[in-house]
Amino acid sequence: MTRSASLIVLVVVGSLLTGCGQDTAPTPDPTSAPSLTPTPDPMTSAGPAKTITVTSSAFAEGARIPERHTCKGGSERPPLAWSGDVGDAAAFAVIVDDPDAPGFTYVHWIAYDIPAATKEIPAGDLSADLLQASNSNGGATWTPPCPPSGVHRYQFTVYALEKKIGLPAGTEAGEARKAIEAAAIGTGTLTGLYGNP
Repeated sequence: MTRSASLIVLVVVGSLLTGCGQDTAPTPDPTSAPSLTPTPDPMTSAGPAKTITVTSSAFAEGARIPERHTCKGGSERPPLAWSGDVGDAAAFAVIVDDPDAPGFTYVHWIAYDIPAATKEIPAGDLSADLLQASNSNGGATWTPPCPPSGVHRYQFTVYALEKKIGLPAGTEAGEARKAIEAAAIGTGTLTGLYGNP
């Protein structure tokens, strides 16, 4: 046998020997294996799991808001009612905004720390102890729909809160919204339309 042939035989035998014992896959160590359960990402959270059904006796979902509830009429805040799987809510909050306002979402009304037993807010005067944040007009009150042009969507969103947010009346709208969304365990929206095509 030549020297080169001998070297080839040695290489082949060595390869076979180092491959022994690899007929089955090694058993993974459960203590060192990475977890297959994904960690929830707060930035992609789907939000509160429980849903709320929001209604108004003044208009239906996707319908036009009557003029008496706008700046063209009496500017009266429309009545709201809600229901859903929110029996463990400690309080409720309501945010009314217009996502179609030029350049930003206009906040028309924010009310919060509404007692848990409450399931509706009638039109007209509000309870004296109802807390309201500042709206985009600067006042802690209701500002009626009054779009400069076109038809706008007005979102009446009710939040079920796991706890009262405890902010004082007149809190800035952005701060109030952030606290409400952080405490929300359920939410639902009624959308009304107003404006000229």
